[in-house]
Amino acid sequence: MPTSRHERAFRRAGYRAIAGLDEAGRGALFGPVFAAAVILDPDKPIRGLDDSKQLAPERREVLAQRIQERACSWAVAAADAFEIDHWNILQASRLAMRRAVEQLPTPCDFLLVDATDVDLPLPQKAVIHGDALSFSIAAASILAKVARDAALRAWDAVFPEYGFKDNKGYGTPEHLAALEQRGPTTLHRFSFEPVRNLSRYQAWKGYPIPEPLSEQGELFACL
Repeated sequence: MPTSRHERAFRRAGYRAIAGLDEAGRGALFGPVFAAAVILDPDKPIRGLDDSKQLAPERREVLAQRIQERACSWAVAAADAFEIDHWNILQASRLAMRRAVEQLPTPCDFLLVDATDVDLPLPQKAVIHGDALSFSIAAASILAKVARDAALRAWDAVFPEYGFKDNKGYGTPEHLAALEQRGPTTLHRFSFEPVRNLSRYQAWKGYPIPEPLSEQGELFACL
């Protein structure tokens, strides 16, 4: 179970606005990866904080509401499927976390991050399995998961054949069967092998590397 051990240690070191960061949707085949940043108020504890994966959906919704009401500051951000395919899922997750920190209404002075780092000039600590060890990271995992699940329910109305309200974009047998039958949507992650293998079209691999300028001169000879 998560505790406030990390937060207390860094408050003793002089930090006052410690943000926990986590992402949701990293292993999905469809849609954005979401991230959240949460600065908890030590004077307003929230019972039941845990890794979002260990909580029932109804419990996550209740805790998300309490986090939003009691936290000093919080924000949710995302990186879309195009950014995931361009950079890779790890870098897109880090980008979503950076955006969440930048959107915090109250600035933070230290970051507790689940298992990675964030490209920001702030002191930070990567905590392996942080969503199971730190209250702040657990709170971030809950907000990110709840926000992403809500987005996937909305996308289900646009693409009902894929069952996003149930599978949340992950590679369930039903989702893979729909991909095989219908092919991927434009918002699937083509850099992920199951999507790429079931696409009817060749995935875009980026703009070609330009030839040396000296070899392009003849194209503009009339100018």
